[in-house]
Amino acid sequence: MAFYFFFFFFFYFSIGFVQNVYYPVGAASITQCKKPPVIFVFGDSNSDTGGLVAGLGFPVNPPYGRSFFARSTGRLSDGRLLIDFLCQSVNTSFLSPYLDSLADSKFKNGANFAIVGSSTLPKYVPFSLNIQLMQFLHFKDRTLQLVTAGSTDFINEDGFRNALYIIDIGQNDIADSFSKKFTYAQVVKRIPSVLREIQNAVTKLYDQGGRKFWIHNTGPLGCLPQKLSLVKNNALDHYGCISSYNDAARLFNEGLRHLCQEMRSKLNGATIVYVDIFSIKYDLIANSTKYGLSSPLMACCGFGGPPYNYNINVTCGNPGSKACDAGSKFVSWDGIHYTEAANQIVASKVLSTAYSTPSTTFGFFCQ
Repeated sequence: MAFYFFFFFFFYFSIGFVQNVYYPVGAASITQCKKPPVIFVFGDSNSDTGGLVAGLGFPVNPPYGRSFFARSTGRLSDGRLLIDFLCQSVNTSFLSPYLDSLADSKFKNGANFAIVGSSTLPKYVPFSLNIQLMQFLHFKDRTLQLVTAGSTDFINEDGFRNALYIIDIGQNDIADSFSKKFTYAQVVKRIPSVLREIQNAVTKLYDQGGRKFWIHNTGPLGCLPQKLSLVKNNALDHYGCISSYNDAARLFNEGLRHLCQEMRSKLNGATIVYVDIFSIKYDLIANSTKYGLSSPLMACCGFGGPPYNYNINVTCGNPGSKACDAGSKFVSWDGIHYTEAANQIVASKVLSTAYSTPSTTFGFFCQ
C-alpha cells in the first residue's frame, strides 16, 4: 500500500534572455539523419512515454493523449512530449518504456527508463535515477547475452557504446523539498546531493562505454498552475510565478551547468551537452502570445476555472474535470505538464542549438 501511495502522490505532485524565434520541427530536420542513434532516456514525467502505466497499471485516463494519439498512451500530455519530437527529428520511432512487456519492441532504437514522479533521492526508492540505472545495467547485460547467443534482433556492444544517453531529472527533487515545507535555505542545501546523483549516473554510463550525453536542466517550477494554486502567500515575479521556486531551480541549473563543464574535462572522449530548458520554458510563459499560446499560467484540463484551473481533488482525467476545446493553444495541459503545442515549441528551440552548451545539433548523434 505504501508503494502504491508513493506513486499516487507523485502522479499529482511531480512534475525548464534569448530571441523569440520559432523553429518548426519539420521534414528538413528529419531527413538529415540517415542512421538514427540508439537512445536511452532517464528521467521523470517530462519524458515518461508510458512507463508508469506499464509498470504499475496506474490509470492515465482520457483526455490524455487526445491531440496526437487519439488515445491515452501513459504520457502526461494531450499528445507528444519533448522526447517524442527529438526522436522524430532524427527519424527514429518513439521510444518504448522499458517496463512495457506488450510494446511489441525489441528496443533496437533504445529504451525509455523515465517514470512519472522519479527523482534522484532517496536513491533506492523506485523509480529513482539510481534504480533506473540499475534497470539499464540489467537490460544491457541481458541484451548482450542474447547477442552472444547468436541473436541479431537486439542492440550489440557497439550499439550501446555509440548510443545517446539523455538525462532529464531534478524537478521532483526540488518540488518534493518545498512540499515538505523545507525553508528556501534547506532546499538549496539539498541541491549538491541531487547533482552528485546525476554525476554518479553519468560516470556509471561512461564506465559502461557510453560517450554521448544530452542533459536537460529543470524548468520554471514556480510557473506551474499546480504550484500556484497550492502554495499561498508567496512572492510572485513579474509574470506571476513563485519567485522562490524558480530561484531554487536556477541555482540547481547553474550547479548542473558547472557539473557538465567539470565532467567534460574529466571524462576523456565524452560529448556532454547541457540544454537550457528553463530559459526556453520561461520565455514561453513570459511571451506566450508571441507563440500563439494563451493563458500560460492556467491548465487546459482541470477544474476550478481562472486563474489556474487546478484543483488537487479534481485533476485532469478524473470525474468532474474538464478540458479546454480541442485545438486550444494552452501552455499547461494538466497544471503540471505541458501541452503538445507547447512541447513542439520547446522542441524547436532545443533543436535550434541556441540553448545547448556546447552548441550541438541533435542530429550530431546520428551514426
